[in-house]
Amino acid sequence: MSDGLQVMAEALVSPVRRKILAYLSASPLSAGEIAARFEISKPSLSGHLSILSAAGLIVGARRGNRIEYSLVEDSLVNKLGALVQEVCPVAGPLRREARRKAARKDRSGGDDTPEEPQAG
Repeated sequence: MSDGLQVMAEALVSPVRRKILAYLSASPLSAGEIAARFEISKPSLSGHLSILSAAGLIVGARRGNRIEYSLVEDSLVNKLGALVQEVCPVAGPLRREARRKAARKDRSGGDDTPEEPQAG
């Protein structure tokens, strides 16, 4: 597993960090707003936020006197996609096959007759 995927996987092990990501999926939040949703010390929360940030899953932006955290959605999607391809080697060939079929369908004007699966 690549270093980036390893860091992301380790970041996602914690239920607290997964809950933080779930909260941030709705809207950006400050550390104080996140802390209000947990019974967790500020140093512990800071540690969780640092791990998520180091994994490239969240980013903090200063808004006045506070830092607002938000998801880095493209990073999360790309890293999870890469992880799936790494742990499920069939995913890449299936995706390529689906793209070929979609391209053929586009060229043929929508004819989606079944064809034999191809080894990838």
